[in-house]
Amino acid sequence: MSDAASSLLQVDGLTVRYGAGPVVHGVALSVQSGTVAALLGANGAGKSSTLRAIAGLEPAAGRVLFDGRDVSRLSAAQRFRCGLVYVPEGRAIVSDLSVAENLTLGSYFVDAATRARRRDMVLEFFPEIANRLRSPAGLLSGGEQQMLAIGRGLMSGPRLLLLDEPSLGLAPLLVARVYERLALIQKEQALSALLVEQSFHTAAKLAAKAWVMRQGRIVGELDAVALRSREGRQQAIDAYLGARQEPVVPAQGEAA
Repeated sequence: MSDAASSLLQVDGLTVRYGAGPVVHGVALSVQSGTVAALLGANGAGKSSTLRAIAGLEPAAGRVLFDGRDVSRLSAAQRFRCGLVYVPEGRAIVSDLSVAENLTLGSYFVDAATRARRRDMVLEFFPEIANRLRSPAGLLSGGEQQMLAIGRGLMSGPRLLLLDEPSLGLAPLLVARVYERLALIQKEQALSALLVEQSFHTAAKLAAKAWVMRQGRIVGELDAVALRSREGRQQAIDAYLGARQEPVVPAQGEAA
């Protein structure tokens, strides 16, 4: 069976336009069930626009297949109900609501028993927020807010988690902590995810496959061996990002 036929997510010819010109040009990618894939590139490469289009949050041409079903014409809410769950860049938690209330927002459509079971699972993976359930979410640290945002996504029982820059604005130690927890979730829950990152090094900790974007186009593909090889990463940076020679790392507060 081909990769395309066995993919949980298959994207073909995805094009996003803002105004007169396209910002995403004919993107094609696929994600296998139980794996994590990454979309890499510098700031402004079109990564977040691609992810948002897959989630149904941006008008787009092309085709999005989810578990063999064409969801291209479905709304974002309908795709969410299918199990395509988007965790936005910048976390987008509701600051005035408590941690517990933010988690509940992610499981609005499920019964109380399922909600309680999922919350126990989330708090096991993210114990930092377990003792803050009654606290306003806006009082959490940046790292805790990112854990809450991911936890809220997990509360919906996603079949595929779309993670937009989970390292954005976090100190390196917090980035490492967040990715350690994601790796644990992937191992124990067979997490399927597509994540957007600027950092090759960060994505390599989790992804089994990656695509590199530049100026709205896919310009290269990396397997797990290349992602985890210093030489492979540097060759990819040199080949795909032009003259930029330093490792690509997320800048504080910088959007994708």
